[in-house]
Amino acid sequence: MASFFDTKIEYLKGVGAQRAELLQKELGIFTYGELLEHYPFRHEDRTQFHKISQLSEDMFAAQIIGRVTSIEKIEGKGKGRLVVTFRDNSGYMELLWFQSIAYFEKYLKVNAEYVIYGKPSLFGGVFSITHPEIELTTSKNTTAGYFQPIYPLTEKLRKKYIDSKLIGSWMKTLLDQSDSYISETLPHSILTKYKLVAKKYALRYLHAPQNINELTHAHRRLKFEELFYNQLRLLKLSLVRKHDYEGQIFQKTTLITEFYKEHLPFDLTGAQKRVIREIFTDMKSGKQMNRLVQGDVGSGKTIVAFISMLMAIDGGAQACMMAPTEILAQQHYTNLKKFGDMLGLRVELLTGSTKKSERVVIHEGLRNNEVKIIIGTHALLEDVVQFYNLGMCVIDEQHRFGVAQRARLWEKNKHIHPHIMVMTATPIPRTLAMTLFGDLDISEIDEMPPGRKPIKTVHRYDANRLSVFQFIRDEIAFGRQIYIVYPLIEESEKLDLKNLFDGYESIQRAFPEVPLSIVHGKMKAKDKDFEMNRFKKGETKILVATTVIEVGVDVPNASVMIIENAERFGLSQLHQLRGRVGRGAEQSYCILMTGYKLSKDTQKRIETMVTTENGFEISKVDLQLRGPGDMAGTQQSGLLDLKIANLAKDEEILKIARENAFEILGKDPEFEHPDNFPIKQHIEKIKNKDLSWSRIS
Repeated sequence: MASFFDTKIEYLKGVGAQRAELLQKELGIFTYGELLEHYPFRHEDRTQFHKISQLSEDMFAAQIIGRVTSIEKIEGKGKGRLVVTFRDNSGYMELLWFQSIAYFEKYLKVNAEYVIYGKPSLFGGVFSITHPEIELTTSKNTTAGYFQPIYPLTEKLRKKYIDSKLIGSWMKTLLDQSDSYISETLPHSILTKYKLVAKKYALRYLHAPQNINELTHAHRRLKFEELFYNQLRLLKLSLVRKHDYEGQIFQKTTLITEFYKEHLPFDLTGAQKRVIREIFTDMKSGKQMNRLVQGDVGSGKTIVAFISMLMAIDGGAQACMMAPTEILAQQHYTNLKKFGDMLGLRVELLTGSTKKSERVVIHEGLRNNEVKIIIGTHALLEDVVQFYNLGMCVIDEQHRFGVAQRARLWEKNKHIHPHIMVMTATPIPRTLAMTLFGDLDISEIDEMPPGRKPIKTVHRYDANRLSVFQFIRDEIAFGRQIYIVYPLIEESEKLDLKNLFDGYESIQRAFPEVPLSIVHGKMKAKDKDFEMNRFKKGETKILVATTVIEVGVDVPNASVMIIENAERFGLSQLHQLRGRVGRGAEQSYCILMTGYKLSKDTQKRIETMVTTENGFEISKVDLQLRGPGDMAGTQQSGLLDLKIANLAKDEEILKIARENAFEILGKDPEFEHPDNFPIKQHIEKIKNKDLSWSRIS
């Protein structure tokens, strides 16, 4: 049955067919329900009126009542400008228009009284507001203060005079009509426990708040609801999987004991031991494991993965590890093969470059259970790759693989899904992990192996370049190698950056006697590998590169990372790049080069890099600066379903929402209890919508 909220938007008073078409194209709003869920991203405080004499430049905006005393059109380049003198009883100011001049010439009248709103600027001792909001005074707009919701808009809508004010007026019309149709979506017990307002009040307080108190109540209620349903869905997926998907039971520890006693080259950290215990608990539970293991570069995730693989091999199964690049796969293979050899286990590598004759042998070894561990790239997903009994999959840097690709890996065992361990060296804050991977169990290796020297990170301006070059010479004289990373490959007219090739030439001029390598994303894979291997073998001393070296290069002798135009990189990228050094016994350095003009956010990023090496701390700052969508990449579209919650600020609400979702699912998974009927009804309503968060694995 079509509900009131499925009514087409064109039927709302004041919208009509033409505007409806624009709303559909620009904002994807087709129905009453979709308009009501088009939430404002901030509110402007219109509760106060200022006098012109009270204006200051640091005001975000000001609302003033005054009179227009003169209107002058000044011709100039292009269309010219409209300059209006505006007075109140404390002084005068100017209002400026550079667009829609003809419209405002007609609209504005000398001696008429207006309410204006905008950001004041000071020029030549006179305050002005460019393109202010302006309307004739009425008894309503001069007495009652209010909060103006500001809605996401596009340029096309603005050109057709569809602004936040107009959308706000439509919202009021819609709210008046929809009061009796808005049903509650949260259990009464939760509303009472957390003093949350009813859904219908929350929507009214958000779209038409009378005071700050109403706005606070609206945000608390709607954020809780959004995060509650996000977690409910993810936890339900997790419970369904744990209930429906059996896992092979691995509880023998013969191989692990032998490895610990005779071959483990170092003591594991407390964090590594804790994560291994969590994995072992999963693998002997009889349910399929799905675990995300996060840890900084160098925290020892690979050895944890290898020990987990031994559990599967001890139970008569095979293990595989999938990496996003050939270089990374090769590196894992080199590291794990030596451990496999010690235990008499056959470890193989399968990538796009593996010769056909070698592939035939590897495929045969996988089918007859002679190959116990296979490490590879996407090549592992090919249909021809068949296992005797795949029991454990490790996926490295999982954000580089799509859900469909991972699913193909799980299907490699037709009888019983393999256990899944996902590894990432890009730590993400717990709030983000819970929202993105809420149906995965999360483990954190939040401790570095002892004896690792911290990387010294410093910030240098372009003017210090000569001293930086001298430092490079000194390090090369000590026998070390250097990375120099640039953000761009070719000249870009828009960005005044030292691009890679200019950089390469200037390094050649500065170090004529030093052999160099160059690596960038537009090179063929084999040329890239050739250059990387020259650097690895020590044949070249400086590697000039773009961010293609971000993941997976392990050169213990490289001790200096210089990042040019560091202001152009995100925090997690800077942290990943820094992780390329500090892999040997020597003191390592990271030098962040920038120009003098830095924004507030950039200063914060650089400061964070200089003061901490902790990836989890860095990721928290990154979340605050960039927001969740950017951090996770838009392929994690589940995140973009969050319309009002802010993961950087709403960690406490998320935790409480998750706890409540968990408790309800534990006691009443089918929502049969009368108090949980609102949940059941709401889920029925949204079942048919394509909610991307249900597909996040």
